[in-house]
Amino acid sequence: MIDVSLVKEAVRQRKARSEEFLGFEYLRFSDDYKDIPRGTAIFQDTVIWGYPHIGRIFMLEKGLKEQFKNPFWVEEKVDGYNVRIFRVGDRVVALSRGGYLCPFTTDRLQDFINLDFFEENPDLILCAEVAGPENPYIEESPPFVQEDVRFFVFDIMRKNEQGFLKQEEKLKLIEKFSLPSVEVFGRFIHGEVEKLKKLLIRLNEEGREGVVLKEDSEENRRAKYITSYANLSDIKVTAKNMLQLPPEYYTNRILRLVLFMEEEGIEKTEHLYEELGRAFIDGLFDAIEQFKKEHKVYRTFRCRFHKRENALALMELLHRTSKHIQVVQRDLREEDGYWVLTFDKIFLNMTGLLGHLLSGGLVFD
Repeated sequence: MIDVSLVKEAVRQRKARSEEFLGFEYLRFSDDYKDIPRGTAIFQDTVIWGYPHIGRIFMLEKGLKEQFKNPFWVEEKVDGYNVRIFRVGDRVVALSRGGYLCPFTTDRLQDFINLDFFEENPDLILCAEVAGPENPYIEESPPFVQEDVRFFVFDIMRKNEQGFLKQEEKLKLIEKFSLPSVEVFGRFIHGEVEKLKKLLIRLNEEGREGVVLKEDSEENRRAKYITSYANLSDIKVTAKNMLQLPPEYYTNRILRLVLFMEEEGIEKTEHLYEELGRAFIDGLFDAIEQFKKEHKVYRTFRCRFHKRENALALMELLHRTSKHIQVVQRDLREEDGYWVLTFDKIFLNMTGLLGHLLSGGLVFD
């Protein structure tokens, strides 16, 4: 449990705040506070610890030697958004990485998760990635999810405890309850770096994001390693909204792309240079054309719900939590047994700047 005095101090410093949503009242840590990670949520006497930050390694071989003393598990890093799924009272709900109760994910749990898991394991929390083109949060999607969304369990936690179940115990539960899971590539030792590099080249060629490395030890050290494809994809999908992102978002991705190619022995080609330029420029051209036609820069999102009230609750959440973005509902209608919601995220910074520039405004460097 968390010390009560620490919680009170976090509230006083506005690092934690009360939330009331989907019929629940709880305390949400909006920022890291001492050893309490952002996204930690307290439901009366139950603590759902926030998912910890995981560092990236840029150089695989040297990074493994530096970070891991023991063998390690290698799992796919799926390109989606992170949720924690658990039972509270008589309901199973999903929390976002930031600690918000997510109406969309909660609504769709029944489609992907065997809820009997929580009948037998009420003290456990499923950590999962939700990925696919019809999600309400991110523009990217893995190549193996062509429509709607899918869930991918990658860790299991206990209520009121930091840390995760051991890998073997997690895999047994995933198998017992037929839970959807990220792909587990196996347990590696340091001498198998070349085998791991071949795996990463294949993932890169298949347009997949990368891997998470999890040390098989009590310390359970972890690291992420990302493919060059994922870095190009990040640049491409965010170009329309680049004004909202810090410059290091792009410099880090270019550096990671080059270091991945350097270590994996991927040849420099004119195609690469073309793809990197296209990743930046196409998004900006699209933004300009969009502004000229509609006087706004935006992306349209589409997602499916079982219950209409959950779609409306999602819109309420997005209105409350979106910064520098205006969320506008386009449509909400019944279709093939679902309520289908479509809405726009209007990028206010890019819209404002293009409006100023295209009307002849000045910018001082």
